[in-house]
Amino acid sequence: MAEHTLDAHEVDRRDFLCVATVGVTAVGAGFASWPLIAQWGAAADVLALATIEVDLAPVAEGQQITVNWRGKPVFIRHRTAEEIAAARDVDMDDLKDPQPDSERALRPEWLIMVGVCTHLGCVPLGNQGEYNGWFCPCHGSHYDTSGRIRKGPAPDNLGIPDYVFTDDTTVVIG
Repeated sequence: MAEHTLDAHEVDRRDFLCVATVGVTAVGAGFASWPLIAQWGAAADVLALATIEVDLAPVAEGQQITVNWRGKPVFIRHRTAEEIAAARDVDMDDLKDPQPDSERALRPEWLIMVGVCTHLGCVPLGNQGEYNGWFCPCHGSHYDTSGRIRKGPAPDNLGIPDYVFTDDTTVVIG
């Protein structure tokens, strides 16, 4: 039998073909997996709703605005001194979901809360109800000037979203 020997040229060619095959396979796997990995991230419309910036300068004392955040209404109320005093004078024993006003507002004059009733998800009406806060027309829940449940079937206070004041008249919610 004749012994077959490889010359240096055949070895270099074989190594090149192996490296080229592995390289092309790796690049192809990368291109094939890119769409799969990209879909794990949040969509652009979801990222757009993650936070909102609100200019509070046009909101006069005693007024309320409603903004949309993550598909829900958010009430932003510029409270009067009387509303703040009324919210702070409440006895915690009278509340279904006790929470002091100081824990519900980073700045006493600005109350920012999710405008969805905690009973069945209706949107309460502002400046109404027995406590001059919010009234849910669906099942009759009454909230005070701090958004705390005072009367009716709702189990919890109106929710407070995460927010931060970036300056005196701008707030970022979310």
